[in-house]
Amino acid sequence: MNTTAVPSFLDAEQLRYLTTHAPFYYTPRTSLVSWAPDHIFALAVPVIAYWVLSGFFHILDVSEWKWLDKYRIHESEEVKSRNLVSRQDVLIAVVFQHVVQTVLGYWWIDEKPVGAQVDHLSAILRLAGPMSWIVRSVCGEELGGQLLSTKGAQGLYTLYWWAIPAAKLLLGMFIIDTWQYFLHRAMHVNTFLYKKFHSYHHRLYVPYAFGALYNHPFEGFLLDTVGAGIAEWVAHLTTREAMLLFGISTLKTVDDHCGYRLPWDPLQLISSNNADYHDIHHQVIGIKSNFSQPFFIHWDAILGTRMTRQDIELRRQQRKTQ
Repeated sequence: MNTTAVPSFLDAEQLRYLTTHAPFYYTPRTSLVSWAPDHIFALAVPVIAYWVLSGFFHILDVSEWKWLDKYRIHESEEVKSRNLVSRQDVLIAVVFQHVVQTVLGYWWIDEKPVGAQVDHLSAILRLAGPMSWIVRSVCGEELGGQLLSTKGAQGLYTLYWWAIPAAKLLLGMFIIDTWQYFLHRAMHVNTFLYKKFHSYHHRLYVPYAFGALYNHPFEGFLLDTVGAGIAEWVAHLTTREAMLLFGISTLKTVDDHCGYRLPWDPLQLISSNNADYHDIHHQVIGIKSNFSQPFFIHWDAILGTRMTRQDIELRRQQRKTQ
């Protein structure tokens, strides 16, 4: 039952608007899939996303489609000759990490209200006070009051269904990027950490999609599993928000290791942190650069560890002139 007081600027029509409107992504269903509650499905989403996308790229890898040649970062033979670990060993290691990730996730994740279990109207109305204060402070009492009385419901709708979820997801992305950048960089700067743990991942001199999570088990736990848990906790994500963040993060990680520069790949269009950018990090010349992953490159840019193909070409030209 809704016991939250209705603010004075919301008339009956605006209140009706809030009770009858929901965004396209919302469903009142208490389970997105019939075979599992949402908090269990949230654990399956990253695993499903990983193998579906990496399976797609594997099909491209084994195909003999000539039109793909111009998009491949490396020749197919380089994968066989330059990588120091077999595909079978990579497969076993990734499956093991997914098992560990799922088991720990089951222990960590809480069953939260979803869909119609959430009293959305009460949650929206709790935002009315802070929103009213901000609008009146910025626009003045008279203009602010007019805006609230005419557009207050739309403002609350946008704030609750769009602005806050988007801000939480961006915060989650920022936390994951920050966690992974500094930990990843430490794994390269510290000789012990590199030799003991991170060197496993760099056995893939030429990355490919299903090797994205090929790591030492401890690094996989610390870099990916713990980072995701911290992001969910700090950003205070709902179950479905966490599902979305972890799904996108997984797809992005796989795509960053896919070995293709695809002009129509949306995951490569949204950020400069793409397969080509991360491939530089896997080469000898860039191994102390491009630590950012999986979303954006702001930490590399701010802290001077960014390297581009143009930088590589410039270094080569400088060596020739010396």
